[in-house]
Amino acid sequence: MNDDRFWYMRRPLQFFADIGVLCVAFFIAYLPAVNIQLGELYLETAVRQLPFVVLVQVASLFLVGAYSLIWRYVSIEDISLFLKAAAISCLVLLGFRFILSFLSFSLWQIPVSVILIDTMMAFGGLLGLRILRRFFYELNEKNHSSVGRKRVRQKPTLIVGAGRMGSTLAKEMSGRRYAELEIRGFVDDDTGKIGGSVNRIKVLGSTKDLPKLVDELDIEQVVIAIDQAQGKEIRRVMDVCAAIPVKARIVPSLNEIAHGHVSVSRIRDVQIEDLLGREPVDLDDQNLHEFLSGKVVMVTGAGGSIGSELVRQILNYNPSKLLLVERAEYFLFQIERELASIETNVEFIPLVADICDEPRMRDVFERFSPKVIFHAAAHKHVPLMELNTTEAVKNNIFGTRLVASLAGEFGADDFVMISTDKAVNPTSIMGASKRIAEIVIQELKNEYKTNYTAVRFGNVLGSAGSVVPIFREQIQKGEPITVTHKDMTRYFMTIPEASQLVLQAGALGTGSEIFILDMGQPVKILDLAEDMIRLSGLTPYEDIDIKFTGIRGGEKLFEELEITGENLLKTKNPKIFIGQIATYSDEQVIEILSEFRSAVNAKSESDIRRLFNKFLPEATITQNARTASTDN
Repeated sequence: MNDDRFWYMRRPLQFFADIGVLCVAFFIAYLPAVNIQLGELYLETAVRQLPFVVLVQVASLFLVGAYSLIWRYVSIEDISLFLKAAAISCLVLLGFRFILSFLSFSLWQIPVSVILIDTMMAFGGLLGLRILRRFFYELNEKNHSSVGRKRVRQKPTLIVGAGRMGSTLAKEMSGRRYAELEIRGFVDDDTGKIGGSVNRIKVLGSTKDLPKLVDELDIEQVVIAIDQAQGKEIRRVMDVCAAIPVKARIVPSLNEIAHGHVSVSRIRDVQIEDLLGREPVDLDDQNLHEFLSGKVVMVTGAGGSIGSELVRQILNYNPSKLLLVERAEYFLFQIERELASIETNVEFIPLVADICDEPRMRDVFERFSPKVIFHAAAHKHVPLMELNTTEAVKNNIFGTRLVASLAGEFGADDFVMISTDKAVNPTSIMGASKRIAEIVIQELKNEYKTNYTAVRFGNVLGSAGSVVPIFREQIQKGEPITVTHKDMTRYFMTIPEASQLVLQAGALGTGSEIFILDMGQPVKILDLAEDMIRLSGLTPYEDIDIKFTGIRGGEKLFEELEITGENLLKTKNPKIFIGQIATYSDEQVIEILSEFRSAVNAKSESDIRRLFNKFLPEATITQNARTASTDN
C-alpha cells in the first residue's frame, strides 16, 4: 500500500501525533494568557468547535501533499507545503467565521484572533515535530554507523560545485562520525557563491583557483559534484586536476541515484560515461504510466544491454506482467536473478525462446497475450554479420516479421522495434537487415490495428561487443588499444538514456513512425581511447599504445541518423524526432520477403548482398571477397 492517501494507516502514531498537536494548539489559542482579546477560556465552545477546525487543517495538509513527505527526510524546501496548508486552512476558517456571523450563529463563530493564533501554533508545531524526528534520525544514524567500525583516515577534499548536489554530499558526510572525506571547502564558478558558505563550509574560489587551493590546503582529492554536469564540464575539471596533479572523483549520476543503486555520498572514480554523458532525460511520466501500467509487457532480447535496461525501466511503471524473452540462457538467468532481488509487485516471467521459432513464440502469445512489445532481440555485431549473412537475415528480418505479425494477430496495442543508425545508407549486412526490418513492420499497419513503430539510435556505451568494454579489457591487460581509423567517429548514448527514450517514443507512437533519437555530437573513437587510458591513471602512447588496424568490412568512417531527403518532425520531447521516410507497398514487401527467403534457403551470400542493393537504393553492400566464391 504505497498510496499517499493511506499514509495514516501506514504510520498511525505519526498521524495521531499531528492530531494531538492541532488540538493542543487550538485550546492554547483560546487561553486568556495567550489571546489578550478573550477575557476568559470558553472551554465548552472550544470543545464544540475543535472537530471542525482539526478536520479543515488535516484536509488542507492532504490537499497540498504534506503527508507524502517522509518525516526523517524533511528539508527547508518542504516548509512551503506547510505554509500553503496553513494559508488554506486559515482562509477557510475565516470564510466560515464571516458567513456564520452574517447568519447570526454566534455559538459557532470562531474569533478571528483564535484562528490566527491557532494557525501559527498548529502548523509551526507540525513542522517542529518533523524537524525533531529528523534530528533524532540523524543522531541515531551517526551513532549506528560508528558501532563496530574502525576509524578511517580522512582524506582532505575539495568539492567542485556548491549547488544542491554538493550541499547534499557535504550534509551526508557531516552526519557520519567516520566519514572518509574531510571537506575543507567548495569551489564553484558562480562568482555569486564565492566567499559564502554551504553547510558551514566556505566556498573558497573558482575552478581556476584549484591549483593554489590544492597546494595551500594539502588536498588529496577533488570530488566533482556539479548539478546536472555535462561531459564537457567534467572533462574541463579533469584536465585541471590532471595538470596539478590531484586525484579527481565524482558523485554518482542522477540515473544511478534515481534507480536507488547508490546515494550521493557513494563517490566513485570518473568513468568514460561521465565524460560523454549529456543532460538527464526529461520523461513524461504520466504518458508512460498510461502506456504501460496494468498491461502485459514483453521484451525480446531481455538479457541484452538494451533489453535488460528496458526491463529495469519498465518496472517503474507497474505493468501487470513482464515477459522476459531471451534465447541465451545465461543472460536470461542474470536478469531474472537481478529482478528477484528487487522489491516489486510486478510479476516477471523468464521465457527461454528464439524469436525465429514460430511454434514457441506462438505459444508465448497464446498464453500471455502481451499488449506492449519491445523488440530488442537482434544480431547487431557488424563484422560478424558480414561473415554470417544468412543468420543476420533470418534473425533481424524474419524473426522481427514473426514477432510483429504475432503481435498483430493476438491484438497487441503497440510493437516497438529497436533499430540503429547503421540502417541509414547502409554499407553493412547488419545495417541493411535492420533497414529491411523497418520496412517490414511499417507494412504490417495495413493488416493489423497494432501500432508499429521503430526507434533508431547510435551506439550505447558499455553494450556487449562495443568499444568501451573492449578498450577496458585491453587496458587491464596492458595491451595496445586497437582503433580501426584515426578519423572514425560514432554517436554515443548511455544505456539508461537510450532505454528511457525508447519507452517515451513507444508511448508517443500512433503507428508506422520511425523515431530518431537526438544523439548529440559524434565522438572520435581515438579521443575515446585516449580518455579511457587517462581515466585509468595511465598516459596514452607511453603506458598504453594505440594501434590502427584499418576499417573492417561493412564499417563506415562516420554514421548517419537520417537518410538524405528525409524530413524530421519534432515531437513534444526535444530529444525524439519522427523521420518522414518513404514506405513500401504491400506488393513490394511481399516480393522482398519472398526473394530473401529463397536466398536464405539456398544459403547464397552473394544473392543476399545483391538483394539488399536491389531493394535499398541507398545501400552500398559490396561482395565479400573472403566468401565470394563459397556461399555460407
